[in-house]
Amino acid sequence: MSDTFSKATRSEIMRKIKSKNNNSTELKIIHIFKKSNITGWRRNYKITGNPDFVFPKLRIAVFTDGCFWHGHNCRNLTPKQNNEYWQSKITKNKKRDQKINEYLQNLGWEVIRIWECQINSDNIQKLLQKCQNRA
Repeated sequence: MSDTFSKATRSEIMRKIKSKNNNSTELKIIHIFKKSNITGWRRNYKITGNPDFVFPKLRIAVFTDGCFWHGHNCRNLTPKQNNEYWQSKITKNKKRDQKINEYLQNLGWEVIRIWECQINSDNIQKLLQKCQNRA
């Protein structure tokens, strides 16, 4: 199926999509924090990399990464159309994520990345344990 928009129009539409307040993942994490009585987290905290959640006192930055956008191989998410463009974009996202991880770690922050497909798995349990043990 071909795109109904021209390349320029599609590019303009995609440019307007922002990654702020991803309800499907961030709201699940908030629910888990509240259910587990985890406090001290902040959203929209002004720090390089724009983590989804920050525990300032614990110096923990939490990113909830979308599987498609950040290149997780949990399921076949490779688009059939414009594959070269998407592979390039995802590769750039992965490189940017790694630079952000290194930057924050060099400042003494712990970086936790949770894949959207793993919100209810071990990753979130590790995060909860870290937050509960340090509180």
